[in-house]
Amino acid sequence: MYELILEPGSRARRYWRDLWRYRELFFTLAWRDVSVRYRQTVVGVAWAVLQPLVTMIVMTIVFSRVAKLESEGAAPYALMVIAGMLPWQFFAGSLSAASMSLLSNAALISKVYFPRMIIPAASVVTSLVDLLIGFTILLGMMVWFRFLPDWRIVTLPLFAMLAALVATGLGLFFAALNVKYRDFRYVIPFLVQFGLYISPVGYSSTLVRERLGDTAFAAYCLNPMVGVIDGFRWAILGGNSELNTLGIATAAGIAVLSLMLGVWYFRRAENKFADII
Repeated sequence: MYELILEPGSRARRYWRDLWRYRELFFTLAWRDVSVRYRQTVVGVAWAVLQPLVTMIVMTIVFSRVAKLESEGAAPYALMVIAGMLPWQFFAGSLSAASMSLLSNAALISKVYFPRMIIPAASVVTSLVDLLIGFTILLGMMVWFRFLPDWRIVTLPLFAMLAALVATGLGLFFAALNVKYRDFRYVIPFLVQFGLYISPVGYSSTLVRERLGDTAFAAYCLNPMVGVIDGFRWAILGGNSELNTLGIATAAGIAVLSLMLGVWYFRRAENKFADII
């Protein structure tokens, strides 16, 4: 004999408990994505190195040599660019992968039950591996320019976590939208490309404040990647690099807000995924 107990809110509590129970599936999916990308291939690892390296070279030439913009503090311009390129590509890769993750795993979703939130969350891990590989470029450039970071480098994981939270929250939201409205598969690459231009990747955010004023700079900091990139540069470049407290506080607030919104909308649409997909 089984006793059935109906309790308000039990479904929600069971869902979050199931997330922990299915943690092995999370690691399995994450490892699958990483192994598919890097196992028995040179292109995957090479692309994770070449993409930020080539982009860094182009941006250094355009902004430093052509536009005659100055670096942040005493750091070489190329080092400032790569310090902004790594978090941006981590965020952009995580957002793109998470947004498309449900459609990529349609067969799995339609066959078995598990908390669907695991899929977009696991897809962020692949971009984290790309970030770790990209750090080899940063270390190599530090050796080349004989640049030694100070104690601030230990705070770098905090800013990486901040970028991951923003990407996960937005990724959950767009992943759920992508199931119902397939047009978003074209919208997301445009948003990522547009975000590159309005983020301080190839230039210092201090130029925005100097040339447009504090009011425009405050509006500029509504882009959460401004605070994340400035945090990366503060941690890596050290020296005279200033900590953008406004940008970091704004990024933290947007991270929490986007995560709450993403989880709420994802949970609301999750029950219909198997039918629609």
